[in-house]
Amino acid sequence: MDAGVTQTDLAMMARAIGLARAAAEQGEVPIGAVVYETDTGRVLGEGANTRERLRDPCGHAELIAIRAAAEALGDWRLNDCSLAVTLEPCPMCAGAIVNARLGRVLYGADDPKAGAVRSLFNLLGDERLNHRCVVIPGVEQAACAAMLTGFFRLLRERKSFTTKDTESTERNE
Repeated sequence: MDAGVTQTDLAMMARAIGLARAAAEQGEVPIGAVVYETDTGRVLGEGANTRERLRDPCGHAELIAIRAAAEALGDWRLNDCSLAVTLEPCPMCAGAIVNARLGRVLYGADDPKAGAVRSLFNLLGDERLNHRCVVIPGVEQAACAAMLTGFFRLLRERKSFTTKDTESTERNE
């Protein structure tokens, strides 16, 4: 973890983890995000995944938090703000981060399948784009990764149980 992580950053990641847990309870992939003023720690926006519940492909935690922060500030420019998110942002969310001009992004777990910050792409540091931000990966990485791993393990177990239960019912009919 980077030495530039403050107590406020850790508190905001803890808040994002709480949002992610609440999302999991609703059947959503457990991802939470918080946008806050870097200097004061004032929360401007927060969000959790809503893709499943709302059937919205844009229902990513980061997008929800960024929209709320822009509305709270009355400006789309979030230069003096930080984003704490439990999973490395995807290309769509990384694009929104660049377009919102966020100053800093802290995230928990890497996303080897869709990460656009360092795993697959480096959109936030791409010099061809008009904005780059400070990126701090691995903040509360173990907790974020364990939450995601546990969620998907439980999902697979439920799916396996449902499939087996349906197969045995069909055989008995």
